[in-house]
Amino acid sequence: MFKRYVEILSLPGALAFSLAGVVARFPMALVGISTILMIEQLYGNYASAGVVSGASVISFAVGAPILARLVDSYGQARVMIPSITISALAMSGVIYAAIMRAPLVVLIVLAIVTGLTTGSIGSLVRSRWAKVATEGWQIQAAYSMESAFDELVFVVGPILATFLATSVHPTAGLALTIVLTLAGGYWFLLQKKTEPVPTPRPKDTHERSVMLNPTMIVLAITYMGAGALFGANDLAVVAFTKEHGAASLAGAMLAIFALGSLCGALVYGARTWKMPLWKLFGIGILALAIGASTFVFASSLPILGVVMLVTGLVIAPTMTNVNTIVQRIMPSGRLTEGLTWMSTAMNIGVSIGAALSGPLVDSQGSHGGFLVVIASGWCMAAAAFLGMRVLKKSTTQ
Repeated sequence: MFKRYVEILSLPGALAFSLAGVVARFPMALVGISTILMIEQLYGNYASAGVVSGASVISFAVGAPILARLVDSYGQARVMIPSITISALAMSGVIYAAIMRAPLVVLIVLAIVTGLTTGSIGSLVRSRWAKVATEGWQIQAAYSMESAFDELVFVVGPILATFLATSVHPTAGLALTIVLTLAGGYWFLLQKKTEPVPTPRPKDTHERSVMLNPTMIVLAITYMGAGALFGANDLAVVAFTKEHGAASLAGAMLAIFALGSLCGALVYGARTWKMPLWKLFGIGILALAIGASTFVFASSLPILGVVMLVTGLVIAPTMTNVNTIVQRIMPSGRLTEGLTWMSTAMNIGVSIGAALSGPLVDSQGSHGGFLVVIASGWCMAAAAFLGMRVLKKSTTQ
């Protein structure tokens, strides 16, 4: 089953940059729940936690495509080394401000700076695979493997973040995020041999935005719905575990969701699928919407864990299909930008889901949060199926 993964990791430089990429994007699994837990413990409510977390996510959505465009033009290391350094410093400011019980607006401003300068490490990793891999099956396997690595960090990250925030100090999760941002980021970015060659843009020409492509629009709107689902689910699960007297298990419950996705990624990437790409994407989106709709009916932690594990199986394969579609339709000189727009859309959705569910969780408990999960899931499915004709056309040409 794992033969394909061994083969692609044997490509020159692949193992080193892929491992560094795992460390460098570990913060994406830590920062959200670490921020929520820190603010909830130090400021006493979920609404404030959702606002600060949402500010970081929205600013990421604004800054990441700009950074990606600069990366495609000037190179990964030249752009991202100073950027992640600024991001780490701003996150340090968030921690200090929270400890000092600074006004919420201070944390929001620092969170915005953090998000603007974070960048999408996952897109940088996948751009390197597009350079190193030479055959179609290698790209599919590589993207599936990277989706599995994404989920691996979401298996370990929430558990670690919850332990640190509840057993060590409310700010400990964010402190670890800073360390991993710098250590993993520098390790990855200083590997020059696998860095994609920049494609400078002529100064006197105006390029059409990649987001004017109808396929990109469909994928981005669908991703926003998926992000809202995930953002609302984070708050709902934290509240659910607290209601059942097991607040320390919030990270473990979120990790179960990611574990299902990891297993799905490994199985999906280990074989070649004959079904058309657009159809595989549609099936995955529908399955995710149906599965997420069952969360609200869970009456105990074990039941919620089971339905999250099963639903999680379709997440990474669906994300792999999205990245594969983007890789097919984007010119090589704009691939990082195209992939980053997907991360941007996802994070916009996460911020929307967190913002909408925060007040409902405060007033109605986890039930209110899971209602947002359901609504987000079916908005996601509606966007995908309304754009299915566009996806079919772009992936079968």
